[in-house]
Formats: sequence, structure tokens, C-alpha cells
Amino acid sequence: MKTEISWNDFEKLDLRVGTIVDAQIFEKAKNPAYKLWIDFGSEIGVRKTSAQITVLYGIDDLIGKQIVAVVNFLPKQIANFMSECLVLGVVGTNKEVTLLTPGKVVENGLAIG
Repeated sequence: MKTEISWNDFEKLDLRVGTIVDAQIFEKAKNPAYKLWIDFGSEIGVRKTSAQITVLYGIDDLIGKQIVAVVNFLPKQIANFMSECLVLGVVGTNKEVTLLTPGKVVENGLAIG
């Protein structure tokens, strides 16, 4: 288990729902990954990120899929690509990642809270 955090620490995270609008193979990544473009609605817009989710998902599985992500991390350079958010997922025993998704389709940009 990780170190306990306060409610104030948790409130600093901006967790939002977005829809993946484009996905491409990230050829320059050290580990197999995709480049993702995610629409978080009119307030935030489209953000890009990379995700090591190739074990359980193909590109066709991802386009149009709603996911949950952290949208207020500072941008991070990954190889030749700038990541602007962090997609959340459950990491299995073999390091395969299952994306966190809302149970029903909701408006892009809605906050998780």
C-alpha cells in the first residue's frame, strides 16, 4: 500500500471523462504503446498522451471509447511525443492494463469526484 494522503491531496487531482478520437502506434516508445488523442469537451479540448495498453486493446478498440484520465499533470516528454494527460487503468499481474471507463456514456469533460 502507498503512503496515505489527505482529502486535500486527492482534491488536487483533476479527473475527467474523455473520448478517444484518434490512436496510433507509438513507434519510438521504449515499450509497446499507443499515442492517443482524447476529447475532454469544450472547456479542456483535445489532449494527447501515450499509453502502454497494447496487450488488451487494438487501435480499432480505442477509437470512440470513453476513458478516465488525470488532466492537470504538467506535460511530459516521452520520446518524441509530449504527453498532456494520464489515462487511468487497472494493472494486472502480467502488467496488462484495463482502462477505467464510465459505466454509461457521459458528456466529455465531466469531473470524477
